[in-house]
Amino acid sequence: MPSMGAVVALAAGMLVSLAPTAHAAAGATLPFTSVEAESATTTGTRIGPDYTQGTLASEASGRQAVRLGSGQRVEFTVPRAANAVNLSYSVPDGQSGSLNVYVNGTRTARTLPVTSKYSYVDTGWIAGARTHHFFDDARLLLGRNVQAGDRVAFESTGTQVTVDVADFEQVAGAAAQPAGSVSVVAEGADPSGNGDSTQAFRDAIVAARGGVVWIPPGDYKLTSSLSGVRDVTLQGAGSWYSVVHTSRFIDQTGSSGGVHIKDFAVIGEVTERVDSSPDNFVNGSLGPNSSVSGMWIQHLKCGFWLTGNNDNLVVENNRVLDTTADGLNLNGSAKGVRVRNNFLRNQGDDALAMWSLYAPDTDSSFENNTVSQPNLANGIAIYGGTDLTVRGNLISDTNALGSGIAISNQKFADPFSPLAGTITVDGNTLVRTGAVNPNWNHPMGALRVDSYDSAINATVSITNTTITDSPYSAFEFVSGGGQGYPVRNVTVNGATVRGTGTVVVQAEAQGAATFRDVTASSVGAAGVYNCPYPANSGPFTLTDGGGNAGWSSTWSDCSTWPRPGQGTPDPDPGRNLAKGRPATATGSQDVYTPGKAVDGDAGSYWESANNAFPQSWTVDLGSSHAVRRLVLKLPPSPAWGARTQTITVLGSTDGSAYSTVAGSQGYRFDPATGNTATVSLPGGTNLRYLRLSVSANTGWPAAQFSEVEAYLGS
Repeated sequence: MPSMGAVVALAAGMLVSLAPTAHAAAGATLPFTSVEAESATTTGTRIGPDYTQGTLASEASGRQAVRLGSGQRVEFTVPRAANAVNLSYSVPDGQSGSLNVYVNGTRTARTLPVTSKYSYVDTGWIAGARTHHFFDDARLLLGRNVQAGDRVAFESTGTQVTVDVADFEQVAGAAAQPAGSVSVVAEGADPSGNGDSTQAFRDAIVAARGGVVWIPPGDYKLTSSLSGVRDVTLQGAGSWYSVVHTSRFIDQTGSSGGVHIKDFAVIGEVTERVDSSPDNFVNGSLGPNSSVSGMWIQHLKCGFWLTGNNDNLVVENNRVLDTTADGLNLNGSAKGVRVRNNFLRNQGDDALAMWSLYAPDTDSSFENNTVSQPNLANGIAIYGGTDLTVRGNLISDTNALGSGIAISNQKFADPFSPLAGTITVDGNTLVRTGAVNPNWNHPMGALRVDSYDSAINATVSITNTTITDSPYSAFEFVSGGGQGYPVRNVTVNGATVRGTGTVVVQAEAQGAATFRDVTASSVGAAGVYNCPYPANSGPFTLTDGGGNAGWSSTWSDCSTWPRPGQGTPDPDPGRNLAKGRPATATGSQDVYTPGKAVDGDAGSYWESANNAFPQSWTVDLGSSHAVRRLVLKLPPSPAWGARTQTITVLGSTDGSAYSTVAGSQGYRFDPATGNTATVSLPGGTNLRYLRLSVSANTGWPAAQFSEVEAYLGS
């Protein structure tokens, strides 16, 4: 990776210029450049942004895409010289079709097939899962060279197609056969893809022991997995040319090692997730001192499910696409494994995981990988293990049940080895990561440290992190199993947080962390949510190590969850801007706290101190808005008699200097008409902090609101 100068990297599928820093740019160095469909010219319909689990846009890179009906097209401007394209797309369940391809306005002879065959996966045994995995990838050699500034368009021929992102690539010519290698064709393999080449591959592996098995350009069908693979190199002419079609490539429990796999594609036919089936590119062990590089791995359950002895394995420069479960999982016993410079998209579970089952993963790392759109778990997950590293990765657009990075003692099964030694999390960039966990009914942060099944006593060092546009929180500390185990020994040094839907720190476990040089901007609700669960489990102590800025406020009401504020796209005019936002007041009566007026429940209410007019109630909308209408409510029950409250509306952009928006006026609340009052605000109103000052109430000697709703539309 380059360490100096501005570079272009894939961040959630978008072209993003990363400014020079003291560290190498996060993510993999990729052979392609991605362009988002929503930034292209189209006659179709743009969808999103949307972060709601189960929606199509929520699984798209950037949470946006373009929907094409019959005859509609999306036209990309090519960012650099290319002769090939890979398209991420979705079609409705049960449908297939094709896209016409145009270059500079002229239709080519080539079409791109599209199908829902590998999409719409259901995993009902996973709590909180819904139908997911909506997108798929299809690739095409254009048959010509296009230059930067040329236009490549895709046109629907009848089937509705939602286009997400296009990867443009200059594919080099096919490589030549290495001298002395054993060709699978010479052993009887059929490069047309019609015949079964399984035995030919097995024979070539035996014949080439200590040397190279050559896979010439062509398509090869394998009907069963390979085993007994050791002391051999399997090499193709390039991942666009040599293609093996199988859903189980290597399946073996052990190997003496020295296996090197490179430069071809393995594309499967896995359409559902069946965890009892080894439908993986590699299932088990390649043995010590092995490597996998330059591979295109697609339509399998897992790319790599690694058990047994894989010591010093190197996995680098690969593409792992459209798996129904993990992209790669070091399933215990890994030692000295290096997983680096890979691109992973559209995984149905953790994209990259280390799970220390049976024996700890030790001294292993995930470095400089790019992960996009895992749709049912984390971008990168560390479940136990000793002295592990997550460094320089770029992770974007996690969906349900996952964070961008999870450092966890969740064991899933026994025997499990909890986190130990030093866990290094350095130089990672997280873009639009974190999601609601429907099992918890609250969000997961972009970077999560989770004492799920036992206390975290390892040293967890989190340094040089960039978190951008997290839909919820940036850093989360939680005991996800609900037992209140502590999170200890965590330091967060040098982080830049640009935009959170809710908070910067979401602390829900007992324990402690030190923060140093963490700066935040465009924070949605408050700087810190610090409400350990269970409530009596003990406090979480945040130590200010100096240099922190932009997140000093604390969410004050542990009875309500902060909801996403602004920093994501402008809200719908019909959305209540005040709902779930932090609220304060000059006083409260008993349990009738300020948050009751923004909790979405008209039956609960805020009541000020009695016999102490005037009283005021204030809500922070997260950022300034052109609010035009307020709806004030009292509980709709007839037991609440009609009354008039005298109210002045004030506003502020900074929380300190307030001005009158609507002067003192009596507003009638009557259960016969819903017990609501509407306040119209003048044009030109722009406020972040909305304050209601109440000087009188004919029905009770206090200010009272069950809901205060704020809207952009009049």
